[in-house]
Amino acid sequence: MIRLFLVDDHAVLRYGLRSLFQQEASIQVVGEAENGLQLLAQLPTTPCDVVLLDLHMPELDGLATTQRLRAEFPDVKILVLSMVDNERAIGQVLAAGASGYILKNATRDEMLVGVRAVAAGRRFLCSELGLNVLDKFLIGAPEPPPKLVNGLSPREQGILQLVADGLTTAQIAEKLFTSPRTVETHRQNIMEKTGAKNTAALVRAAVSQGWLA
Repeated sequence: MIRLFLVDDHAVLRYGLRSLFQQEASIQVVGEAENGLQLLAQLPTTPCDVVLLDLHMPELDGLATTQRLRAEFPDVKILVLSMVDNERAIGQVLAAGASGYILKNATRDEMLVGVRAVAAGRRFLCSELGLNVLDKFLIGAPEPPPKLVNGLSPREQGILQLVADGLTTAQIAEKLFTSPRTVETHRQNIMEKTGAKNTAALVRAAVSQGWLA
């Protein structure tokens, strides 16, 4: 049996949560509080396994309550329940000792899974937050810097190859879907990086150094 304590400053929400968990034979709601101070005052006489804790409350908020719980009741597991999906806030409360974080719009089944997970000593992050983190990681993951050959970028290497193949500036621009001016800028950069005085010298150096495919 998981002994669950509900902490939220909204009575209607606590009522809904209590009704939800009362349907589960494996979970018993042993107490309720409007804020962290009320929770801490009741815990000495109301032992529990998991505290379902709101983040924003008067008197003592979720972060400060988490810190107090870790210091005074280290065996109690903490599952934060909030509408806040800010990464900084989530990181702070998890670093303070919460075992999990779930949004208030989570489904009934996910709420039950979260409580059972933290009661069993596992970490829990609701699916919406997990997907958001994954999306930001995939979208924001920095690409590795391009590999340079003798100081030339991949684009410059490609243009050097086309120059060696005998294409004119206009032909290279058409092939790469860019402007002749851009091609000329790249060509000038290649000349400066390689120290070649003209196209013929550039091609000879590229061949001798094995820069061409």
